[in-house]
Amino acid sequence: MNETLRQLYARKSVRAFTDREIDEETVQEILTAAAMAPTAGNQQLYTILRITDPELKESLAESCDHQPFIAKGKLVLIFCADCLKWYDAFLAGNCDPRKPGVGDLLLAVSDALIAAQNAVVAAESYGIGSCYIGDIMESAEIHQKVLNLPEYVFPVGMLVFGYPTEQQKERQKPPRADNRFLVHENTYHRLSPEELRTMLTKNCTPETYGDWLLKFCNRKYNSDFSREMTRSVGVYLKQFEE
Repeated sequence: MNETLRQLYARKSVRAFTDREIDEETVQEILTAAAMAPTAGNQQLYTILRITDPELKESLAESCDHQPFIAKGKLVLIFCADCLKWYDAFLAGNCDPRKPGVGDLLLAVSDALIAAQNAVVAAESYGIGSCYIGDIMESAEIHQKVLNLPEYVFPVGMLVFGYPTEQQKERQKPPRADNRFLVHENTYHRLSPEELRTMLTKNCTPETYGDWLLKFCNRKYNSDFSREMTRSVGVYLKQFEE
């Protein structure tokens, strides 16, 4: 296994950091790596917000599901799907552009998250841990105001970086599903209840599968924060309706 694959296989979310700062040269290399990511038509349909204001970091730690470690991150980046800058360029160039729609947003979301993952891989190569914060979407209406986001700009993901503590380094990475359940040949195959049970019992024992599944559903899928995310994102998406 080469070093790149080893790092990809070993990488896990890090939520506790040492006091060591990330030097500015390394920060810039991480940001440049993000910018080098694949992008639709070389449009780079994203804007990256680097959060350096301590008070803003504290605010985001609260609004993103009360997670104090966010404020302790040595580098905090918010990746925004940006459908505005090209629209503004077209307007300024008298191109008579249509308004951005949902399809444009989905393309921008893809661009933003591909760039974010490039940043994750770059950081990992320096021994810098990271954690995705999806809660930046949950309170999109709040973050639109806090971050001064105009219409057609959507905060799709936040990344918190820092050098991991020894405990975080030693913590076991949660197991992933086998490829046979994730990779379908040519056409989609809907997994049967038996296949789903086999895939998911990596998280529990066969005897406790039913109880584990119910608790997981209530904790994640049926949770208040999941419902709020759906509502908030739905409100935000209305600006993309033609």
